[in-house]
Amino acid sequence: MRPAEAQGPPPSLSEVVHRAVEVTDPTGRYGAGDLPRYVEDSDEPVTAHADIATDLAELKGRVDPQDEDPAVMMAIAAATYLAFRRDEMDDNPGDILRLAARAEYDGNPPDIVRAWLEEQGVPL
Repeated sequence: MRPAEAQGPPPSLSEVVHRAVEVTDPTGRYGAGDLPRYVEDSDEPVTAHADIATDLAELKGRVDPQDEDPAVMMAIAAATYLAFRRDEMDDNPGDILRLAARAEYDGNPPDIVRAWLEEQGVPL
């Protein structure tokens, strides 16, 4: 993905992860709420990371190493998506989830993620 042109300074890793969790798990019902504590002091912009996708995948591995929590999987997908599409940070949560799933899984997410997205009312 090519980064989108965004107005203002790029968000920090912490801001991107917080927004992804807010979009994915606004009520704290799922395990995605565990992600921000790992990046709460990450004030550097996402553009400062040589490989942000790998950094976020490693973060996912700390919380959900076996890919058992679809909310965590989608929070990381959303964070990765927003790291590249910074102009969409304030978009509708359903749109962010739909576009992140398409980007992360080439439109074909694992069954556990597909079922979770359907439960959230997010069409692919």
